[in-house]
Amino acid sequence: MARPKNQRLVGSPPKMQGFKPFGIPKTPIEPLTLLFEEYESIKLLDYENLTQEEAAQKMSVSRQTMTRIYEKARKTIARAFVEGKPILIEGGDFQMQNDWYRCGKCHKLFQGLESHEKCALCPLYGNDELVQIQSKSGKNIQSLI
Repeated sequence: MARPKNQRLVGSPPKMQGFKPFGIPKTPIEPLTLLFEEYESIKLLDYENLTQEEAAQKMSVSRQTMTRIYEKARKTIARAFVEGKPILIEGGDFQMQNDWYRCGKCHKLFQGLESHEKCALCPLYGNDELVQIQSKSGKNIQSLI
């Protein structure tokens, strides 16, 4: 029997929702998906220069699992570069360390509802335009501690 899969911890969501190549004709191109935990592995290993062991501890996974997540992320990014495809950053089996929200109108990120401020681009101000960023399981880390 297989061991149950651990939820991967993600410190914070990316500021953007993805990337688009430029210089490609404006025909509809099927985007590739980079999962939140794959984004987090790239951030921890390549941007923050952590070792795989340190990154695995931060994400609450084994070093072997970190390696698999990282390899999948690199292959997705390489495929997008070579094939000229957009990348969407969404989904996955992860847990945020805090509640994060994205404005549905201007896409600005907010950590917790208490830090929500009126966006310059938003005509209305209220929490109803906010979308919570969460995994497919819908759980947040506070509910597991």
